[in-house]
Amino acid sequence: MKGYQTAMPSPHPPEPERAAEVRRRFAEEARSERPDLAALCLLIGAAADGTLDEAGSDAAQIELDRLAGQLPFRPGGALPWATALAELLGGRCGFRGSPGDYQRLESSLLHAVLRRRRGLPILLSVVWMEVARRAGAPVYGVALPGHFVVGFGPAEQQVLADPFDGGRVLSGSDAELLVQGATGAPLDPSMLVPAPPLDVVVRILNNVRAWAAARPERSDVGLWAVELALLLPSHPARLRYERAQLLVQRGEFLEGAAELEAYAEVVVAVDEGAAERVRGLARAARAMLN
Repeated sequence: MKGYQTAMPSPHPPEPERAAEVRRRFAEEARSERPDLAALCLLIGAAADGTLDEAGSDAAQIELDRLAGQLPFRPGGALPWATALAELLGGRCGFRGSPGDYQRLESSLLHAVLRRRRGLPILLSVVWMEVARRAGAPVYGVALPGHFVVGFGPAEQQVLADPFDGGRVLSGSDAELLVQGATGAPLDPSMLVPAPPLDVVVRILNNVRAWAAARPERSDVGLWAVELALLLPSHPARLRYERAQLLVQRGEFLEGAAELEAYAEVVVAVDEGAAERVRGLARAARAMLN
């Protein structure tokens, strides 16, 4: 499907009406009984990229179906599945990552990763999981600290693969080195459990927020990422403070002040001093209108 691999302009969020519709659908999907990871990732893409319409999202889903159709029919246990995915996605299709991918917002957007065949470890892992799941593989995400990978098979027979490295199958020492490199701590068995879809989404949004925080001129990206995170069923209250700061940074002083005051009401029960400091920030934000 060569036509799907076209170059993309730098993404910018959609118009307000479309953005509101994306947020509504994201909240609905995130709070459903069985949240769909691909759908949520494509809604993140739609929040980032105003050119991604329904046809574009459908094309991404069709591409995942197409790739799944190229896998062998139920090749066997965990290792044959991991090998088949690596041969197809990492080998024939060229999906993998490089250090430069960490500097691109597109590396966190599923539709762009499918086009470019490049991305962050977690988005490449989403491609692996969604293609493998469609083909019937026993696949799941594994949220190692600092480096997301995929797992195949039950815990006692688990096989790990690294999509960022083209799907290379990891030995126990490989996984240990990844964790030690990221944290300096040893690998703990609790790190190898399957990551639920919403945990994957949280980590993707955290990556987007970190990307935007390093680029103050892209506060628009930080704002939509925080607003999507606030729609998840569970989220830290401090996200409201982050949203308020972004609004003030963008010159939306009244809305930012209101959000600061709302956050102060949340924290006052546990830290009156912090609540008063936040109220002071709200007063300062309102004063900027004078």
